[in-house]
Amino acid sequence: MRRDSRLSGILHALLHMAEQGRPMTSAELASCMQTNAVVVRRTMAGLRERGIVRSAKGHGGGWELACDLSQVTLKDIYDALGAPGVLAIGFHLENPSCLVEQAVNRSLAGAFREAEAFLIGRLGDITLAKLAEDYRSSLAYRHSHKQRHNHDL
Repeated sequence: MRRDSRLSGILHALLHMAEQGRPMTSAELASCMQTNAVVVRRTMAGLRERGIVRSAKGHGGGWELACDLSQVTLKDIYDALGAPGVLAIGFHLENPSCLVEQAVNRSLAGAFREAEAFLIGRLGDITLAKLAEDYRSSLAYRHSHKQRHNHDL
């Protein structure tokens, strides 16, 4: 089963946009997301409607952030993508009149709702600023680790 990786891909692109500090073209973002520019434009349209990004045409144009990273959560991005399903597990519906199947599906439905609510709630706790901070910390660590290693030679 194919997994929906749009959330991960768009978060990746948004962090690149934050780090660049300049408009990025759909082609540049497509390269970051390992997709094509049409997919980028379609995906960014939902984010533009929510005020997360903006675009400008012409020379020097492209997509740029239109929001304060500390005010936008991963749930905001998830919602802008149309709130795709988060679980790949489904129900067996071969015999809907079977009482055993009904009991199993009721139990699973409750568990699925709880898991989905927990995950979506967790997405609401993480801001784009937190992701950017995590990236910068990793970059600083890698840079300092590389410098120490070079001094040891």
